[in-house]
Amino acid sequence: MPTEFRNRLAADPTISDTDKYYFFYMYDLGADFIVPMAKVTGIFKSGEAVAEIGSAEGGVLMAFAEEGATDCLATDIALDRLETGKEIARKGDFAIEFTSHDIINDKPEDRWREHYNLVLLRDVIEHLDNTEKALSNIKTIIKPGGRLYVTFPPYFSPFGGHQHTVANTGGKIPWIHLLPNSIFQLLIKTGRKQDIEEVKRLQKIRLTIAKFEQAALKSGFTIEKRVLYLLRPVFKMKFGLPTLPLNILSWIPGVKRFFTLEAAYTLRKD
Repeated sequence: MPTEFRNRLAADPTISDTDKYYFFYMYDLGADFIVPMAKVTGIFKSGEAVAEIGSAEGGVLMAFAEEGATDCLATDIALDRLETGKEIARKGDFAIEFTSHDIINDKPEDRWREHYNLVLLRDVIEHLDNTEKALSNIKTIIKPGGRLYVTFPPYFSPFGGHQHTVANTGGKIPWIHLLPNSIFQLLIKTGRKQDIEEVKRLQKIRLTIAKFEQAALKSGFTIEKRVLYLLRPVFKMKFGLPTLPLNILSWIPGVKRFFTLEAAYTLRKD
């Protein structure tokens, strides 16, 4: 991103500081990690069509657009975040289509079918009530031989219950979502109501590594690559921490289950 545009956007009074924060850390994650990884591993090259499901303001997708992605599509159910992304894209002259779409309940548009070389699904799948249906619907918009890049925090990880989002003291404690339900509910009962409700939803979904992999195979994808992280790539943007895969540690009993803070997958449509 040109420094001049970044500075201008940072000073733009029409965009809230919160929206700027989310946009910039997503853009930096895309530019510094996801795009380089996608190019090195061969799942993306300039000129290919890229879509992002649950794009929010579209920061990651804009990093792909800068590297030559075409027919960029950003979908989400959060209309306010889509509008912010659309405005940022207009100001930066990014050719990205922002549109409201529910990947489980809305039928993918005909013009999207088998159109995209790469689809991104970052920290979204754990929020969806039907993992297999979501993956099956996404598969319809991917070209044969194309890929789906998915990341999510597995449920048994320290904050896999998203309890930190309720913004209270109890939510700062790791693994409390694995405590008996009566204790867990007590610890999250104060905080933002909508976040508490979402945490309760995730408690029912409980997306684990095994559950995701089973859904990926049932939906017809091939699991091409899996990387489990002890320290997530996004932590560099948020906290200045290095990225740290589990690697050999993942074979120690209990480590993969309880210390995988991010599971990242490349799924291939054959």
